[in-house]
Amino acid sequence: MLLYVDSQFASPYALSAFVALRTKGIAFEVVPLDLAASQNTTPDYKETSLTGRVPTLVCDGFALSESSAIAEYLEELHPIPRLYPSSPQARARARQVQAWLRSDLLALRQDRSTEVIFYRPTVSPLSPAGEVAAKKLLQAASALLAHGEGHLFGQWCIADLDLTVMLNRLVLNGDPVPEALASYARRQWQLAAVQEWLRFPRPAL
Repeated sequence: MLLYVDSQFASPYALSAFVALRTKGIAFEVVPLDLAASQNTTPDYKETSLTGRVPTLVCDGFALSESSAIAEYLEELHPIPRLYPSSPQARARARQVQAWLRSDLLALRQDRSTEVIFYRPTVSPLSPAGEVAAKKLLQAASALLAHGEGHLFGQWCIADLDLTVMLNRLVLNGDPVPEALASYARRQWQLAAVQEWLRFPRPAL
């Protein structure tokens, strides 16, 4: 298998696909693409990935983009160990969380890009829209974790990683975050596959 990722190793979606593959114990090769140099827009890559995006997984001639689609595909190919909860309701909620994190909170993603996670914090304050998005994130995360357990659904799932990345836009930048949520994010960040991702060499900004 090949996993195409960004050469800065700063895409939260590439990280999610990487962790999914590591969790499944599947052998694969990481292929970095320099997005700033438009390596994702070459005819060969666009023919492979269909959308010209990262991450893209290539397996036995089949190419698939979008990290949540990759996770669900891997879950069907290799059901154990699980990426999603076994309960249908919890599994649906996990997918809801993933879809929400990818489609909402744009102002927060703009104010706190993943550079604050993988490179360095910013001193810029949140914009008014960013503050609204941050409040929405913290309220939803607090509700999801109100049970006080270490994971969203009793055991780790891929949605824990995706929620942690979004929380870390604030936590690792030093923005105010309730301690319970900051502690949750710090614990999730110690996952071996995440730590491996963090060790990839990154080009200067």
